[in-house]
This record gives sequence, C-alpha cells and structure tokens, in this order.
Amino acid sequence: MATIKDVSEYAGVTVTTVSRVLNNRGYIAEKTRKKVYEAMAELNYQPNEIARSLLRKRSNIIGLIIPSVGHPFFAELAEKIELYAYENGFKLLLCNSHLDSLKEREYIDMLRAHKVDGIIMGSHTLKVDDYLSLNMPMVTIDRRLSNTIPYIASDNFMGGKLATQLLIERGCKKLAIICGNLNLDMLSNKRFEAFLVEVVNNNLKHITIQTEIDVFDNDQYDKLVRRMFEQYPDVDGVFVSGDATALHVLKACSEYNKRVPEDIKIVGYDDIRILSLVAPQLTTIRQPIGEMGRLAVELIIKQINQEPVTYENILPVSLVERSTT
Repeated sequence: MATIKDVSEYAGVTVTTVSRVLNNRGYIAEKTRKKVYEAMAELNYQPNEIARSLLRKRSNIIGLIIPSVGHPFFAELAEKIELYAYENGFKLLLCNSHLDSLKEREYIDMLRAHKVDGIIMGSHTLKVDDYLSLNMPMVTIDRRLSNTIPYIASDNFMGGKLATQLLIERGCKKLAIICGNLNLDMLSNKRFEAFLVEVVNNNLKHITIQTEIDVFDNDQYDKLVRRMFEQYPDVDGVFVSGDATALHVLKACSEYNKRVPEDIKIVGYDDIRILSLVAPQLTTIRQPIGEMGRLAVELIIKQINQEPVTYENILPVSLVERSTT
C-alpha cells in the first residue's frame, strides 16, 4: 500500500508539499498540485482520513439525526442538507431515530466518537440539558432549545392562520385539525395555536385530532381519519398539519363517499414533491424545505469557523391553492 512518502518521491516533491496539497493549505503552484494528484492516481494512494481529520482538527463530516428518512418531508430535507453540505466540502452521516430516545442518544454518541464537526437535529426526544452538554456546533429544526443553539423553522403560526382562514373563506362551518402530539415541545404546535385563534374568533365549531407520539404509523393515520368521519360526519373543512397525513384524509374521503371539495375541503402543510402524483391536487402551505436545508448547513459552518450566527431563523411560508379547496 502506497504511503505519503511514496507519493512525494514519485512526484519529486517533499512530503510536506504532498501534505499541503492533501489539506489544501498554503500556496501550491498548479503544476506542482497536478504532479501530486497524478502520483496519487498512479500509485492508487488513499489518504488516511482519520489521521487527516486529527491533523486538521476537523472531519468535514456533519451529522444529521431525523425521525425517519421514510417520511416525505424529512426525506426532502435530508436530500437538501446533503446537497448543500457536499457543495461546501462536507459529507453527511444520516441517522434515523424513529423518535426513540435511547436510539437518539446512541446516535449522538456515535457521531461524537466519529468527531463530526457539527450535528443538525431534526429529532428531539432528549432533555434540553442533554443537547446543551454536547458543547459542539448544532442546529435544530422546528424546536427552540435555548438562546445558544440556532434553530430553524417555517412560520408555523402564519401557516396555520393562512390554512384556517382559507377554509373559513370557502364557507366551511365545522372545522377539524389533525396535528402532531401537542405534548411534544415543537414549534409546529403553533399551527394548532393559529387554527384555534381563527375558529374561536369566527365562533365556529371545531375538533382537534392528535396523533400518537409515533407519527410514522400509517395504520394509525388511517384509524384516526376513519374515526373522525364516523364520529363527526358533518366536518366540512380539515386542516392537516402535514401533507403525508393529508393524503390519508383524501384516501378516506373516497371510502366514505365524501366529494372533494364539494362536501369537504382539505388543506395540508409542507408542499412535498409527491403531491404532484396525487389527484385531486392538494391545497397546502408551502414551507421552504430547500432553504431550510441550505441554512442548516450554513449555520453549522459558521459555528465551526467561530463566526456570529442568528439564533432564531423563522422562514416565510406561502399558501398554494389547488383542487381540494
């Protein structure tokens, strides 16, 4: 197996020069750089990344912990984070917690052992002190942990307000909201808060349906939606705080002979790509998933470089009206 000394001898340069090329440090003439790369290719030299990271005190790896890459929103978010990380010279270690606190803790320990440069947290099952004690660059998605850890969220309250107002404007008299478990300390709960403000201000009948903690159980979604139609057959407007769940509502509408939008109107949240394959086309609140991914990487890099960061990052949402309203 070739060594860095073999590369230096083959290229006719010093070991120090090869090291500077590998670590992109200092000025290196393009001709010299080319000679080193050609020698590496000829000798099939593979740099020892662990040794290099120890030397640089950086791994150029970012950890990402999300509940599940199988969920359309988190799948798109992970894709964008990986894209922007790669464009900035970083690789991504992806971990699925499935909202299991033990699993999340084990993944955090693994990422620290691999000396990642920072962690982007989209899963939040541990106590706040557990995150604060990590003492490393971190960004959270949709949860505010403290004044010292940057967080990113869409304008959840405005999204809930726009969705509910639209249902009211379209003449709905009894509204339902299907949302995540409100016992979880998530900024997405503000979608529910906005819904409640609007229905109370307009003196409208309303019901609230919460999912269990396990928000990735498709059977649970089906049961919740069927129960809603059976117990509240007069519901004529539904705000679903996630597009993936809204698709279950659309599915149940056909089972219960509910015409959309004539008998019932539906608004989702996220604007995930899969909506383009569904009929009728879902009205939804678009949160800027790509910008959230880009900003998460930017905030990690700024912390790595000890640059000032903005701790509160609330991104605007927009209403995308389609066939379900």
